[in-house]
Amino acid sequence: MHSRPAPISHAVFDTMCGTDATLERFVWLGDGMAAAIWQRDTHEALTVYDRPGHHTLSCYLGGGYRTERSGMHRQYGAPLRLCTLPDDHESEWVVRDHLRLLHVYFMPAHFTRRAVVELDREPREITLADRTYFESPALLRLCQALIATPWEGADNLLRANEITHDTLSELLRSQGVLRRELRLKGGLAPLLRRRLADYIDAHLAHPITLGALAQVACLSEFHLARMFRVSFGMPPSAWIAQRRLEQARSLLKTTAMPLQQIADLCGYADLSHFGHRFRAATGTSPRSYRQAMTITATPRSSA
Repeated sequence: MHSRPAPISHAVFDTMCGTDATLERFVWLGDGMAAAIWQRDTHEALTVYDRPGHHTLSCYLGGGYRTERSGMHRQYGAPLRLCTLPDDHESEWVVRDHLRLLHVYFMPAHFTRRAVVELDREPREITLADRTYFESPALLRLCQALIATPWEGADNLLRANEITHDTLSELLRSQGVLRRELRLKGGLAPLLRRRLADYIDAHLAHPITLGALAQVACLSEFHLARMFRVSFGMPPSAWIAQRRLEQARSLLKTTAMPLQQIADLCGYADLSHFGHRFRAATGTSPRSYRQAMTITATPRSSA
């Protein structure tokens, strides 16, 4: 059994620490994400979550047959069933008998920042659905891959991080919902947002200035910077840096392309600059990252 880490910025984890649950495994995954495997054996206990401020994915691994969410009469947990708990949700759970489950904790900003690329939506439009006891073969495969990956060692941690990012992408596509009573103010028109996103992706190999983006948008640099941040969830410079990093990670995982060529395609000044930026973002060098990713993170067989 792993010792409990100090209290962390994930309220669901801290709530579980205050129960009779036993922490079997825990890992900081980076990028504001963490994972834990819990076990509980109790006659009957009430667990309450009150607007935790972060999202949680729960995957039942064993037991849970008499565990239910208050207000959902006669709907019980079971192995391989999933729950998604958004940051602003409130819930009470009556836990009975044996239960073993995986929790993945992640912050709303890390969940929604991929909305522009994957859903053609602004990050502020999307949140995680509040769902109890559902099934998803794709999510289950990812949870099983995360469990099967050792959580110790730099290479294993990189693989676990990649699996969890893939999990967030799948959650966004299958369990992302529009925020209730959403009234968007400011920001870019959808067509203009797409034009800017496409322009950036097509020009990653070259310097991309705020002036060039302003010309694409036919706006002043001041107004473009302000509205870009509203619609993309971050300043232009941060978005460009993120897209360069994502392209580099993809090329390192899927090609045997020389590192210098990847650096050139992703717009880094030279190989040293590429290595510095990549290490700052991932904690490892591009070469080490490529070596770690040679083992496929997500199994191909169906659950």
